[in-house]
Amino acid sequence: MSDSITMGGGKREFICIVCPVGCPLKAEGDGDAVKVTGNACPRGAVYGRQEYLRPMRVVTSNAAVQGGDRPLVSVKTSGEIEKARIPDALARIRGLIVSAPVEIGQILIDDLAGAPLVATAAVGKV
Repeated sequence: MSDSITMGGGKREFICIVCPVGCPLKAEGDGDAVKVTGNACPRGAVYGRQEYLRPMRVVTSNAAVQGGDRPLVSVKTSGEIEKARIPDALARIRGLIVSAPVEIGQILIDDLAGAPLVATAAVGKV
């Protein structure tokens, strides 16, 4: 697959991940005007435009736990964040130390690059 996107225009090819079909998408545009082809459904066109203009991802990782029955807790952003902001988000997670106990769904960071960071597992207190 080629990835020849440039600022202000260009072409990009990628696989749609909206459903299990996995359509091979081609996106081409200039500014906000984006043409997406290869999609079998309207959701693919929406995904292709978003991926071309501003790729977004949900981030999953682990955070350190102090005083817990486990040393780490699994975490994820409760929504998507800009792909370009992922390295900074992961650096912030690496520096995070959570005090036990931790509950599933507990918000650990209110705003991590645009979305809350939540615990996806429980960790008991020692």
